[in-house]
Amino acid sequence: MHLYDTATRAVRAFEPLEPGRATIYLCGATVQAPPHIGHIRSGVAFDVLGRWLEHRGYAVTFIRNVTDIDDKILANGLVEGVPFWVIAARNERAFSRGYEVLGCRPPTYEPRATGHVPEMVALMQRLIDAGHAYAAGGDVYFDVGSWPAYGELSGQRPDEMQAAADSDSSAKRDPRDFALWKAAKPGEPQWETPWGPGRPGWHLECSAMAHRYCGPEFDIHGGGLDLVFPHHENELAQSRAAGDGFARYWMHNAWVTTSGEKMSKSLGNSLLVSEVVQRVRPVELRYYLVSPHYRSHQEFSEEALADAAAGYRRIEGFVHRAVELVGPVAPTVLCADFESAMDDDLSVPAALAAVHDVVREGNKLIADGASPALAGSLGSVRAMLGVLGLDPLDPVWAGGSSDSGRFRDVVDALVGVALDQRAAARARKDFEAADQVRDALHAAGVVVEDTPHGPRWTLEGEA
Repeated sequence: MHLYDTATRAVRAFEPLEPGRATIYLCGATVQAPPHIGHIRSGVAFDVLGRWLEHRGYAVTFIRNVTDIDDKILANGLVEGVPFWVIAARNERAFSRGYEVLGCRPPTYEPRATGHVPEMVALMQRLIDAGHAYAAGGDVYFDVGSWPAYGELSGQRPDEMQAAADSDSSAKRDPRDFALWKAAKPGEPQWETPWGPGRPGWHLECSAMAHRYCGPEFDIHGGGLDLVFPHHENELAQSRAAGDGFARYWMHNAWVTTSGEKMSKSLGNSLLVSEVVQRVRPVELRYYLVSPHYRSHQEFSEEALADAAAGYRRIEGFVHRAVELVGPVAPTVLCADFESAMDDDLSVPAALAAVHDVVREGNKLIADGASPALAGSLGSVRAMLGVLGLDPLDPVWAGGSSDSGRFRDVVDALVGVALDQRAAARARKDFEAADQVRDALHAAGVVVEDTPHGPRWTLEGEA
């Protein structure tokens, strides 16, 4: 397979460090607030990557960290008058629910920054010993000027960079130097180090945790496009300066935008996952988030969300109709177009086009009843959807897990009552009453189809 590598700005063949194994480190949540769908898009995109690597035969180690100590977390704790860890723990749970409700499989491990201060101290000591970091006034800084390759990931020229924004201390040797460690301030959490008490800088955290769980060199480092600079640039510099090979491939997902701007709490334009899944089922929201290419920005609108939900229901409708005829056929083989698309830098739009092609052919087979060809189409569709985490027969989606899913169950029951009334009218040859039931359902957006196996209903636009 081929992946777009941010570091080289090119698509290149994936050659893992160790044959048969793939290690992914994903920058996870900074748990300052509950997750909006822009946050969870990253989790969904890298969940698909992990599933595809596993399909390709790799044993995947997937590390997704939690940043549970940060300037904004501390600030929010002050606003609410609670310790920082109350903010962090509450929002970490919200992120976990967000990942889970959208079908993201749990990572191999999910380390918290506050649990890895010893690893951070060890990394700082290595950098100081190598001449790439220095202590000043209780802070510890990375010496940007000591690392000529600084800027290689983001493509920026060091002599054109502005001052690092994480600290304005006059103790810096160079305004571009960024904080590895911040000296203790009154009322803030602190840990002891050889350079004095304080707390870690953001960039140091991820380098230390990546080294702890992935080793000095690993395969893929992922995160949102907004992390390329300064966060990932700084991670790369400090890890390489300490002597580590660090990440061999860098992958970045684009943003979910509203009115052309990145979705964020600070802009006040966020859409919380917990709110969106009240309007569409979680599986439909996942379909919406995976449908564009992971490197394409996604402009949010309710219309686009509704279109995606309808697109998923068309696939889902085929699966359920086919199961009625041939049973729940296990996932089988992927079609060649799907595999080719996924091998081309996870081109999910082309992969979904392949899914819809098989669904269209499968729908034609349904008219002829049960057949080996229909069973083959169903098995292929389930296999492809399984890679994308969208198989409607996966127990994770059973019955839905939102008000939207429960609403669908209620509609199913009510339509069933109406169809029973229609069947009773037809049995007594009161065809006018039967037609009235059908027309009333149609007016409500429920389409009834009479088949040799009995009536089947769908919501308008699902078929």
